[in-house]
Amino acid sequence: MSAIPLIENKSYDQPSLFEPLNLLREARRQKKLADGTVPPLCVLDPDGDLAGYLQHSGRASSNPHWACYHTQLLDFHLNGSSWGIVPYAVGAPFAVLVAEELFAAGCRLLVSVTSAGQIASLRKPPFFILIERALRDEGASYHYVPPARYAHLRPEFAATLPPMLTRVSSPLEVGAVWTTDAPFRETQSAIDAAKAENLLAVEMEAAGLYALAEAKHLAIVCFAHVTNQMGMVSGDFEKGAHNGAEACLDLLAAVSGWWQSIHYDK
Repeated sequence: MSAIPLIENKSYDQPSLFEPLNLLREARRQKKLADGTVPPLCVLDPDGDLAGYLQHSGRASSNPHWACYHTQLLDFHLNGSSWGIVPYAVGAPFAVLVAEELFAAGCRLLVSVTSAGQIASLRKPPFFILIERALRDEGASYHYVPPARYAHLRPEFAATLPPMLTRVSSPLEVGAVWTTDAPFRETQSAIDAAKAENLLAVEMEAAGLYALAEAKHLAIVCFAHVTNQMGMVSGDFEKGAHNGAEACLDLLAAVSGWWQSIHYDK
């Protein structure tokens, strides 16, 4: 036995007994919801700023078929594509739980846009990072794929997506981040180690989501929205106009165009 239960008894080649479809079936029965699907394109919005903006501007409505016990799914349209958005799924375990349910309910591409703390001094926040790989300093990823230092964006996505993002109006970088479960334990030594490893930012979901994508061959793309320097400067955590919502929509529009161009399904 290991001193670390997290990496014991994972049996990566065995199927799960508790499937998201089972949970959704029972939730739909209890809530008396009609059968139906979610939009093919979905976004996780941990801060909830984009979802709030869409609601307050009358551009989003509640999805009548979403049977998750823990979250609300909103439908909206962007550049001719149907999207769903789930706010407040913070942290890898919660994000992965919701992602599993979204794909079981009909999602084909999931995009995560999460706030992140700056590590490398590339530019002044806010800006975006397309996450190519994420340091697995969290727990969820180890339930899906064997231990390794990083979880990765699917190689075919890493090859085809960046050229489509040149049209995004906000500053955007491509690189690696650190995924943590404990943002209030980001010590100086940990940050120094992250800098030495050329990690650009710290966030809470990407490693778990990329591990899920690898294990189940799903289409997941993660962005870090670098909005802060971990509160160590005055006036931190500013996202820009409309709390960064329009910048996020501009980013999602580019992703939608990429998805349509590769005709990727599943």
